[in-house]
Parts: sequence; C-alpha cells; structure tokens
Amino acid sequence: MEAKRLAAVAALGEVRDGMVVGLGTGSTADHFLIALGEALATGKLADIRGVPTSTQSERRATELGIPLTTLAECPAPDVTVDGTDEVSRDLDLIKGLGGALLREKIVAQNSRRLVIVADGSKCVDRLGTHGPLPVEVAPFAHETHESFFRKLGCAPTLRRDGGAVFVTDNGNYIYDCHFAGGIDDPAALDRALRARAGIVETGLFLRLADLALIGDETGVRTIERE
Repeated sequence: MEAKRLAAVAALGEVRDGMVVGLGTGSTADHFLIALGEALATGKLADIRGVPTSTQSERRATELGIPLTTLAECPAPDVTVDGTDEVSRDLDLIKGLGGALLREKIVAQNSRRLVIVADGSKCVDRLGTHGPLPVEVAPFAHETHESFFRKLGCAPTLRRDGGAVFVTDNGNYIYDCHFAGGIDDPAALDRALRARAGIVETGLFLRLADLALIGDETGVRTIERE
C-alpha cells in the first residue's frame, strides 16, 4: 500500500497549475486523487480540471473537491495519471481489472502524456503472465466470442459480480482471458481482437504510456519511453 502511495504522490510532479488532468481508476489512481485533492485544498496547485475515466473516479473527484470537465470541453488533457495491472519494460500495459478499460483508453489516447503509477509487483517481462487480459464486449451474442478467444490461445471467463454478470459503465460485459505463459505477440493479438465484431475494446494499452513511476521499499523509480 505504501509503495502505491509513494508512486501516486510522485505523479504530482507531473502536474502544473492550469492543467487538465485525466483521472485514472483503481486503488493506486485513488492515491493520486487524494494527493491531488490535498494539493488543491492547500493551494499547492490551482486551476486544475479533471477528466474522470469512470463513474468511480468521477465520484471520488467530487468527494475530494477536484473540479471536473469532459473531453467534449477539453479534448486534449495535458496529462493522464492512471494505474495499471501489468507494465512491461517498454511501457506496454494491461489494464481493465477494475472494469474501466474503455473509458481509460479513450482518455489516455486523447491526452498529451500518459503517466502510470504502480508498485513493483505490476512489472512483468511478458504481458499476461500475472493475470488475465480483460476484453470488453457488447452484450448481444457475447457467448459467441468464447470459442474465438480459445482459438487465440486463451481460457476466457465471463466476469461476474457476485452472482450476476459484471456490467461496465458503458453497459457492456468483460471476458477475462487467461494466457498460460503470457502473451507472445501483444500487437498481433490486439489486431485480431479488434477485427472481430462485438468486441468493443481490449485491455492492451500498447505504446500509449510515456512514463511509469514504480514505488517499492526503496522509493520511486522511473521508466520512460525511449
């Protein structure tokens, strides 16, 4: 928990007065929201507007006194700060275990800079080795995707919340796709998934992140895209 907090607080160094900031979703991103709210309350930062990536981050930002805006009003946020489920050495990511992958990717790809905050447990040599790849799908005929996912080499599981199917903020479902040994070629997999009707978005965030701040017991280290 402390490693996550250290990374999130370090991300404040990427924020300047007057910026529009994409507000990530998840436990590590929440540490950043808390730090940002405190910076605004104490006057350390001023004139900040946030673009939330989920109803959860929208609610938390409101609770913490962070003014909000939208991509319609501010189509190019200066920076987005978000967490990740996995991050590779070249800053490719898997995101979506929190269920907000579509909105997170929309905000990230429209931002001038994407800063990732995480603890050391999220660092991997190969994407998909620590957990599944979330894939968001339209509810209509969603069952037909299962055999397609298996042909791609994974074991798919429809995400549930208690006994009910988990529903995203966008009204869609998520399949968590487990790849034994990780994903061999993330770019090729992403292309194959995107080509299929009914698949709305994948949790592969490739060549989007500019900087990762990784917290551990020694402090915070940085990984920058070359």
